[in-house]
Amino acid sequence: MTVMSAHRRTPPRVQSGNFTDPGVCLRIPRTAFSLNGFREWVLSDEFPEKLRVTFVDGEIYLDISKEELQTHALVKAEITRVLMNLNREFKLGQLYLDGVLVSNKRARVSNNPDAVFMKWETLEEGRVHLVEGKKKQDQLMEIEGSPDWILEIMSDSSVRKDTKKLRSAYWRADILEYWLVDAREPHINFQILHWRKKGYVAATAKEGWQNSRIFQGDFRLVRESSRMGLWEYTLEMKNV
Repeated sequence: MTVMSAHRRTPPRVQSGNFTDPGVCLRIPRTAFSLNGFREWVLSDEFPEKLRVTFVDGEIYLDISKEELQTHALVKAEITRVLMNLNREFKLGQLYLDGVLVSNKRARVSNNPDAVFMKWETLEEGRVHLVEGKKKQDQLMEIEGSPDWILEIMSDSSVRKDTKKLRSAYWRADILEYWLVDAREPHINFQILHWRKKGYVAATAKEGWQNSRIFQGDFRLVRESSRMGLWEYTLEMKNV
């Protein structure tokens, strides 16, 4: 992961073969080191597709790494599968997968989380706005405000960002529940973090079960070895 600071005097150029074309050179405009300028840049035609990027505390994080299959992609697929089915059954709100830009002006953060959820009441009461694109106003391109829930799955390059920078920023943004998962170690570290006045507090875990107030039930993330020694994850739920 590449980190750029707002204190740089000249716009940095990042060269990498991990974008669409080998050797492509990404120029970060000087205006991108303000929150409004960053949002405008990310939503512009100049910004590469499928590049995960974060603005937080005046820094820009460019994540040009690929998602690890066993400890990231599979985890995200299982969690979102269960929650999307739950949301469809009970019609709780709107759930979006990664690639969606989520911004909060007060918290000075703009990011592509692994997943984000907003209750219908949150949308209807205006705590969150779906922002239209400037060129195509019939297309919704960004979530602005305070969604109810966010998911981040840690990778080797995102530990500090997910556990420090974004944890603080999401709390300042009044995001009520933050699910943080680290599946890289022999035992899964699955945390449901609840918003409190002085910061996030981890839900009490009983045999791995943790309560989600947003999804109104208890959840536990487990895994077992399947065919060919590959992991199979299960997000279990009860009292829903």
